[in-house]
Amino acid sequence: MANQLDQLKQYTTVVADTGDFKLMEAYAPQEATTNPSLILQASEKPEYRHLVERAVAEFKGSSLSGKALTEAVMDRVIVAFGLEILKVVPGRVSTEVDARLSFDTESTVAKAREIIALYEANGISRDRILIKIAATWEGIRAAEILEKEGIHCNLTLLFSLIQAVACAEAGVRLISPFVGRIYDWYKKNTGKEYAPEEDPGVISVRTIYNYYKKFGYDVQIMGASFRSKGQILALAGCDLLTISPDLLDLLSKSDETVVRHLDPAKARESSIERICADEKSFRFLFNEDAMATEKTAEGIRRFSADIRKLEELIESMMA
Repeated sequence: MANQLDQLKQYTTVVADTGDFKLMEAYAPQEATTNPSLILQASEKPEYRHLVERAVAEFKGSSLSGKALTEAVMDRVIVAFGLEILKVVPGRVSTEVDARLSFDTESTVAKAREIIALYEANGISRDRILIKIAATWEGIRAAEILEKEGIHCNLTLLFSLIQAVACAEAGVRLISPFVGRIYDWYKKNTGKEYAPEEDPGVISVRTIYNYYKKFGYDVQIMGASFRSKGQILALAGCDLLTISPDLLDLLSKSDETVVRHLDPAKARESSIERICADEKSFRFLFNEDAMATEKTAEGIRRFSADIRKLEELIESMMA
């Protein structure tokens, strides 16, 4: 009997949720995704320190200084991790734009172009890169511009249907709804434990899946931020699932049967109705969702804090 990880791969593309590319080799994921927190964690490990040191060395004697210098080295670091990951996975890697630009469309577009240019300068075609952008109204508008240039985007920090609909109408390539963080919010605010079938995070992804498949949106859904194996298995059949190494390990050690729960044909028969996602509707419906607004803001703050820590690490090495 195949283990659960191999069974899951029959229905869903498995993505490694880590900046530790050596861990990826054990589980053979198709793709990988990173964020500032994961890059920071990996950068602090001795075996990955050389990637940061190499980026710093590249700018020794540069005419750049101050913030511009730190930003240039930072870009080299995140792309350096992406390049190493692409040696391990056959598919794409997601590389995140600075979360501090989450409410700045023009700067997000500019930074995404810079990241893609760095990958292309290293011989990587843009179809192997997904630019991760927070699913704010401004971030979605940036993704709309980038997609028209052939720069594909992964809209992250996504917690609500209105965010997902706005992403679909903007023509983004992929979204990452955060299952575990939704679960965290409801558990904290209700005091309840949730079985997978009643888990608000699982339900959210299933609802988005049904909406996309029913109305024919060609946007990939990648469930993310899992807290348990049960959450993952409840979304078997989702386009992609990005899974941390500890949960990949649990799946690889179990041979219980995996049942497909998400199916395009069934989704097309759902009774879900269209919703409007113009700016006024987006801002109102997003604001009405306390969980989505709180978790999006919290996510941006956390990623921004870890970017600052990574910058401090870089600056200490350049001193």
